[in-house]
Amino acid sequence: MKVAIVHDVINQYGGAEKVLEELRAIYPDATIMAPSYHPDLLPPRFRDWGIRTSWLDRLPGANRFHRIVFPLYPFAMQSLVTDGYDLVISSAFNFAHNVTTGPDTTHVCYCHSPSRFLWDFDAYARREGFGKVKRGLIAPFLPPLRGLDIASAQGVDHWIATSDLVQRRIRKTYRRRSALIPPPIDINEFHVAPRHDGYYLLLMRLVGWKRADVAIEACNRLGLKLLVAGDGRDTARLKQMAGPTIEFVGRVDGARKADLYARCAAFILPAIEDFGITPLEAMASGRPVIALGQGGALDTVRPGVTGEFFAEQEAGSLAGVLSGFDPDAYDPQAIRRHAAQYDRTVFQRRIREEVARAMRRQGRAPGSAPDRPARPAEPQLVA
Repeated sequence: MKVAIVHDVINQYGGAEKVLEELRAIYPDATIMAPSYHPDLLPPRFRDWGIRTSWLDRLPGANRFHRIVFPLYPFAMQSLVTDGYDLVISSAFNFAHNVTTGPDTTHVCYCHSPSRFLWDFDAYARREGFGKVKRGLIAPFLPPLRGLDIASAQGVDHWIATSDLVQRRIRKTYRRRSALIPPPIDINEFHVAPRHDGYYLLLMRLVGWKRADVAIEACNRLGLKLLVAGDGRDTARLKQMAGPTIEFVGRVDGARKADLYARCAAFILPAIEDFGITPLEAMASGRPVIALGQGGALDTVRPGVTGEFFAEQEAGSLAGVLSGFDPDAYDPQAIRRHAAQYDRTVFQRRIREEVARAMRRQGRAPGSAPDRPARPAEPQLVA
């Protein structure tokens, strides 16, 4: 079976790129495609994949000014050649599902979210700090891009969502049903420590919408020790507001990251995530999670078992939970067992099952060409 995996622009290493790695692990001979690829911003192993890119990647200045050329991405996606592939899996958080496939190709979209830039622009613009001029320049492009996005979505044969929140977005935006397969973690990368060291932990890209400031201000008020792992354009501002109990440790990975998780009193998630991998990594380390009660955290945090929620995305709400929080009231092994449901082995099995289901709907058997005329896929339109 000839497989292609199409990803949105590959210009950072985050949760979506970890999913891309898992998809490639399932289909190691797959062709990896993206409209644009920035190898210097990715782990070296990505350079061995032979990633195929579009004309956009060769446009002068496109890599450096990728936000300016954003309206061109749907057309760059459509230019990627998928002729002759039995299966195309698009890993989409913006436009990857816009890739064009023929009638003999099964197109499965693993959707991290419909593009928030298109479908929740006001919130996106606020969190990115867009001024009135920038908003005004972008606004005329939104209606035609939304129309193109909806039309392209109908070319997907089978949708997979990362969370209940994303399922609802797909249903509302594209009027399509979707399966639910959460992104994976590798539970074997993490361990449970014999005891915690009493500090709270943030691990994230330090950008405005992630709201690290909420956790920093809450720990300032209570005099709690907080380790902030990660970097980003908001780092300088956050350091200015941090009190003496806040420590910035920079970007961490591998054994250092696993150790920080294992020894924290609890992991704090102040952001509204589409799903959220870092809370599960903390749980794989046996540590409870204190999360904002919105977004993907609602799928993974179990109050009283794996952590707690705070209600509002502001420091007072988080401080109210932290002030009465007892990290020793949670069973580390029970938390780790919960996280095991999201292990990469489970993800790989479920992806294979969904792909097989999608191909059967088109009268195709995974791994072979159809031995009878393909019947039309059953409609997924929401009544």
